[in-house]
This record gives sequence, structure tokens and C-alpha cells, in this order.
Amino acid sequence: MTIFSKEAIDEATAIRRQLHSFPELKFEEFATSDLVAETLQRYGYELRRNVAGTGIVATLDTGRAGATIGLRADMDALPIQEETGLAYASTIAGKMHACGHDGHTATLLLAAGQLAQDHAKLNGKIKLLFQPAEEVGKGAAQMIADGALEGVEQVFGFHNRPGYALGHIITKAGPAMGGNTLYEVKISGKGGHASRPDLAIDPIFVGSAIIQSLQSVISRRLSPLDAGVVTVTQFNGGSAGNIIPGDATMVINTRDGSPEAAAIIDAELRKVIANVCEAHSARCEVKMTLRIPSLVNSVAETELVVETAHELFGKNNTSQMSQMPTMGAEDFAFYLEQRPGSFFFVGNGEDSAYLHHPLYDFRDEILPVAAGMFVGIAHKILAK
Repeated sequence: MTIFSKEAIDEATAIRRQLHSFPELKFEEFATSDLVAETLQRYGYELRRNVAGTGIVATLDTGRAGATIGLRADMDALPIQEETGLAYASTIAGKMHACGHDGHTATLLLAAGQLAQDHAKLNGKIKLLFQPAEEVGKGAAQMIADGALEGVEQVFGFHNRPGYALGHIITKAGPAMGGNTLYEVKISGKGGHASRPDLAIDPIFVGSAIIQSLQSVISRRLSPLDAGVVTVTQFNGGSAGNIIPGDATMVINTRDGSPEAAAIIDAELRKVIANVCEAHSARCEVKMTLRIPSLVNSVAETELVVETAHELFGKNNTSQMSQMPTMGAEDFAFYLEQRPGSFFFVGNGEDSAYLHHPLYDFRDEILPVAAGMFVGIAHKILAK
């Protein structure tokens, strides 16, 4: 079913394709922000711009006492060269909406138009959060620091999911997306000639020992009932073919299925690195450069999302998962650390190219489904 007019869906589709043609990267979403603001002004929303740089907080105040809810969409694109060949493909070399944030933005605008029309049927306030820089995990935290959640009591968001049937709604209470941590490690040894390794402390040898030992963090330190991943994504050292360098660096990416798992992984990772370095008389520095917490949905708010999906689209079009559907990170998790809420998924088609792939495209058919969920959630909480 759809609660939107054909004209509204057509407008949202046109906006989505316009955004797709002109993608903007993290904190550079200037034209996107202008388009969003212009559309929301036509709908009668009160706007606060330049939140977290290019973000927008739009408020619909019914003038009647009631709750205040937040609905969020992310706006940034990725540094990927598009290969879809679509008529509305990216016109900017090396930039592409390869994660569907163009569709997320258009979805929330479609919902915004309908909620403005439903103004008289609602109590309280609705805050729409149009957020920059999700892809680097920094936009949500800056939105919060700039007061985006002030007055908000519950917050909701969604992401499209390739590999699931088109328009199928997926929910999960509790941990629903992985946490993501980046570490920079510097290994300081003692340089020397390749012919006399006994006179050196080889940081490349030490680093290789660290890489092997790190796998024990998940296999022997984390419960098999929890989820975690440790991956070394960069390892750099040396500049000559016959010289042992004095130092080497590596970047480690970890994923975790819960805040508790994150604490264990962090502590054990640091312990492994310190012990290996000490065993080989090297010095190591470990610096955490990024932390996105695991995304944990509130039970009550997730049950509300499920009820909304059942009522609007039927039980056959909804799945509730017991396992975590992805270890991918999502900075909506920062909002959920501050307020109860739920982040759900809408299928982008079983034949869809995966996220962050040069052949990916958001499917316009799910615009009224995802927007319908936002409108339905608002009505459930704020109906007169």
C-alpha cells in the first residue's frame, strides 16, 4: 500500500535522481543542503541550518502538547567512480551515491511533505535530522554536539539493504549493527643492515608477530556467543631493499557486536601488542583514531516499528531477526546512545549490487515504503 499521491512520489523520485547526479562528499553537501532546505520551506517547516556544517534540523510544531520525535536521513556520497551507465548517473568524476544516501534524503523529504499535510491530526513536534558525513562516522556526533537532539524523546532511522526483497522491512531489537574502531600502531625498533639482523630490532618482524597474535583476540578472548572481527588494513615500513627500518606502522580495524565485546576487544588488543613488543625489545604506541559504537535498538521502539510495518505492509513483508544482520557500522548509533529509538532496514532488491559498489543504485520503488514507515511511526506516537 502507499499513503502518498503519485505526484508526491514523482517529486521524491526526481529529487532522488537529481541528488544522485550531483553527489557531494562528507561535510561538502552544500547543494544537497540547499535543495533539502528549499523543499522543506515549501512544506512549511521551521529550519535550522548549518548544523554540523551542512546539516539541517527541520521542525514541524503542531502547537499542541505531546512528544517530540526525531527522524533522520544521511546525505553524503562516497569517493567512488560510478559504473552504472544510468541516465541520471553521477556527473562528477570519482564521486558517487554508492550507499543510497540520495534515497534516504529523498525518503525523508517524501515523509516530510505528508506529515505537513497531516499536521492537524498530530500532537507534539517532529524534528527531521538531515545529517552530513555518515560515511566517515563523524556527522551524527557533530549533529548531537550542535544540539540536534534537544527536546527529542525518541529517534528513528533506516538504511536500504541490498540482498533482501524489494521493499521488505527488516528489524532487530538490541544490537543490530557492528561497532567500528580504528587504531594506529607505531612500532619502534632499531634500524640496521639486512646482513646483520642480530644488531637490529626489526619492527617488520615484530609487526608480523603482532598480526598473527591479534587473531587470538577473537578466537580465544571473546565469547563465541558474541561477534567480533580484527583486521590489519595497513602495514608500512622500510624504504630500502637492504636496510632494516627503525620503525613501522600499521592500521587495525575492529568490529564488535556489542559495547561489552568492544571493551574486551580493546583491552585484549592493547595487551597483545604490548606483550609482543616487550618480548622482542621493541616499543609500541597504540592510538585509537575512530570509534563508532555498535548500534543498539531499544526494545519498545523496535516493537513499535514492527507494529507499524505489519499495519502498513503486512506481516509477510516484515522480518524480525535474532542474529545481527551486518557488522557494518552506522553512526546512527550515536543517537541511540543518547535517546531510545530504532534503526530498521528496507530491502533494495535481491539482485541489487551491494553497498559501496560502483554498480549500486538505490531503488526508487522503496521510497514510498520507507517514507510510509516514517509517517506511520509518527502517527503511532503523535496521533491526536
